[in-house]
Amino acid sequence: MRGTPGVRPSKARLPPAYAAAVRRSVRVTLAATVGFYLFLYGFDSPVAATYALFAAVAMAGLSHIPGTGRQRAATLLPVVPACWVLITIGTYLSVRTWSAALGMLVVGFVLAFMAVGGPRPAGAAPGLQLMYILPSFPPYVPETLGERLVGATVGLALLILAEAFLLPDRVPGVPYRELAARAADRAGRCADELASAPYTLGDTALRAVRELSGGLRSSRVPEAERPAGPGVRARALAHTGLAARTLLGRLASLPPPPGGPAETGTWPDVLRAVRDTCLETASLLRGRESAGAARSRLQEARQALSEGAEPGATPAGLRRHAAVLEVADAALAMATAAEIAVRGRAAPAPAPGRFWYARMRAPQLWWRRLSGHAGQRSVFFQNAVRIALALAAARTIAGLDTLPHGFWMLLATLTMTRTTARETRSTVRAALTGTLVGAVVVAALLALTGTDTAVYAAALPPLMLVAFTLGPVKGVGWAQAMFTMVVALVFAQLAPATWRLAEFRLLDVLAGSAVGAVFGLLAWPKGAHDELRRSVATMLRSAAETVVATTSQLASGGTRAPVATSPGHRSLQHALIMAESAYAQYRSEPKALDTPNDPRDWQAALLSGHHTLWGADRLLVPPEPTVVPPLPPEPAEAVTRIGDRVAAGMLLVSARLDPVGDTPGTPAAVGARDFADFADEPPGAPRPYYAAVEWLESLMTDVERITGTHK
Repeated sequence: MRGTPGVRPSKARLPPAYAAAVRRSVRVTLAATVGFYLFLYGFDSPVAATYALFAAVAMAGLSHIPGTGRQRAATLLPVVPACWVLITIGTYLSVRTWSAALGMLVVGFVLAFMAVGGPRPAGAAPGLQLMYILPSFPPYVPETLGERLVGATVGLALLILAEAFLLPDRVPGVPYRELAARAADRAGRCADELASAPYTLGDTALRAVRELSGGLRSSRVPEAERPAGPGVRARALAHTGLAARTLLGRLASLPPPPGGPAETGTWPDVLRAVRDTCLETASLLRGRESAGAARSRLQEARQALSEGAEPGATPAGLRRHAAVLEVADAALAMATAAEIAVRGRAAPAPAPGRFWYARMRAPQLWWRRLSGHAGQRSVFFQNAVRIALALAAARTIAGLDTLPHGFWMLLATLTMTRTTARETRSTVRAALTGTLVGAVVVAALLALTGTDTAVYAAALPPLMLVAFTLGPVKGVGWAQAMFTMVVALVFAQLAPATWRLAEFRLLDVLAGSAVGAVFGLLAWPKGAHDELRRSVATMLRSAAETVVATTSQLASGGTRAPVATSPGHRSLQHALIMAESAYAQYRSEPKALDTPNDPRDWQAALLSGHHTLWGADRLLVPPEPTVVPPLPPEPAEAVTRIGDRVAAGMLLVSARLDPVGDTPGTPAAVGARDFADFADEPPGAPRPYYAAVEWLESLMTDVERITGTHK
């Protein structure tokens, strides 16, 4: 049939999810089958063949390392020696059931806890678990350790080559550095617009600010691009994004100038310096060399502005003065963090409080991340304990009952244990249905074909292609059905098999699923939902304490030494880390059908913690020892009262977030604040008063955003 003249027929394209699954399926199938057939039929080594196949399947089929093929290949290179260690430990601990189970408890916890290092270590952990599980079962044959290591090494090497060079993936999304650069660009244009009449942002600029600020949220960034690692550059890049979001927010809410020649002062020059610094930062993030001249000029302009407002400035002018100072501080923080992210350092040396990580080495930063999450309030710790106990119990049961192919039981436990009991139940139901269907097909195939290994050898590659294509897209039911057929064809080539192999597979999956369901029910069954509310409540209580301490010190004055951080900084920072990790897991969990949309803005809650830290440090940590006079009585009483009001709002939200006795979706009633406290300045208020009030008003806005009462 002829088409319409002048119109080219469109080519049928696979949906993106299927296209990505096909590419990955080709890579894992090629790596697994080449190693398997090479050792089984070329060198007559079933042991090496088994480890070659399962090493490739574990690290590409079971693991979910984010990123492109080349990014995954780079992640897999340091994994190879880790696999050697795990296979060796598993081989020697398999001598007794108790030693294998104890090893499973320790290894299971350590590997699961490595998720604190970011998406890549978290994605590689399930595959590494299998590298211990596979050799930890009888027979106890340490003399085959060499074959096991050779087979696993060849399988991993083939997988790395396939990931790096075969069917390259499209880039999954815009790199985070580019997102931060775009935000810096927009901030520069906004600062330029605000530096000249009419000194306000238009609707188009405000929409662009909201879009770019939202685009820096971790939930909107592909996993492979999230700066979630513990290293200096990853921390600095995450800091750059937070500072960029803060800067955009400060620019969007900058109060208009009150007018008059006395009100103009030096702030337009500061905003132009902010513009130049933002453009310089964007250029640096895009890989272009930058001398930092614009940032130096901004530091000088900011210093001149901080020394005092223009003589004769009205209260409204002083408010504008304080707001511009906030903008300048956010721009300087963004520029410094960006330089650390790109170069691993910053010149001049960054402030030790806000950029505490810049002077630490990688082992120190890893230790800080690990020790910070070593407690029952961390979702990473909870997940590690849950999976370690489940795997150790499954290994004990498999050893005591001497289940045939017992490692299938542990594999089922590993792949079906979820962070919530509800999700585990639905996963187990689908998995058992899929396994039953696959077992019926396998039983029929084995009964009809018998011991003709040539049939199994010919059917394995196309079956693996289909299995690793449909499984990731169709879900756990399809994955278990197809994987049941794959492992049956593999083991039918390793040793004579009957239809009972399908029975063993079904029995092992049933037992492993039961163990996973039990521990999913007993150990933190609600996942991150309650933990998120609890950790955010703790963070807000700590933030309230910091607000009260900061305003009290500002009101009383006194001699302040150049300390590294403000009072309460360390406890608030730790509470903020716990809340951020709980939020990251919460975003990954399916929501209940009856509450699909959470009315709380958790991202605003996390930003309020950062804004509390940064504002307190800016107000209380001077660059050099200084004597700060106390505020006059009326301004001192006013700033203390406003600080208490903001702290009370934080405590009220914290109380409403208590998981016990709260009705989900009920906002905290903190929106009815008295704006007169912010607008009516007491007579004789000095500049520090306005800087504090500007900070407190922004915190109150954050609190209202958490509950959805901000207009």
